[in-house]
Amino acid sequence: MKTILRHRLAKPVIFVLCLIPLALLIYLWRTHQLGINRAEAVARFTGSCTIRLLFLTLCVTPLRRIPGMSDLIRFRRMLGLFVFFYASLHFLHYLWLDKGWEWAIIWEDFRLRRFYIFGWTALLSLTPLALTSTNAAVRYLGAKRWQRLHRLVYVSPIAGVIHFYLQDKLPDPLSLTYAKIVAALLGFRLAFFLWKKLPPRVDAL
Repeated sequence: MKTILRHRLAKPVIFVLCLIPLALLIYLWRTHQLGINRAEAVARFTGSCTIRLLFLTLCVTPLRRIPGMSDLIRFRRMLGLFVFFYASLHFLHYLWLDKGWEWAIIWEDFRLRRFYIFGWTALLSLTPLALTSTNAAVRYLGAKRWQRLHRLVYVSPIAGVIHFYLQDKLPDPLSLTYAKIVAALLGFRLAFFLWKKLPPRVDAL
């Protein structure tokens, strides 16, 4: 596994795999296979791509602790940027296809509807992470400040799952599955953080 993760083609392959959902969406759009309400279909498709890629990105940290999997860290930045890419497509779809750039209606949605508030929160929490994803940003901010800023990644899955939960009048069972995944991923991070804070064990002589 370590050899595969370090292979020079590993990153290009991951890059292409991350573009497959977009290619599929374009194909379905051009061949009129998105149903009667294509705007809603696009919204659900891009939203699902965003949250699933976000989960995949959050899985990198626990999985890299498995022996032989440490090189997974090489792909975390790319996956995170694709999360932001699909989230931006999701938001652009809302502004363009759904609301037709009608800013008064858009403002009314964000002012009154919790569904949009949580979606906006998720996107806002991802934006500084994408903007500071370069090595130059790490050097400019310093490693510690950069790490503190990137803890915003914990906000986005929570807000994203709530956004998903509130999209229908009746809760989608999939939203409960997503909530369990978020709880497991963030629970792992909390447990590991607390474990590191424990005082070193001193064996009795």
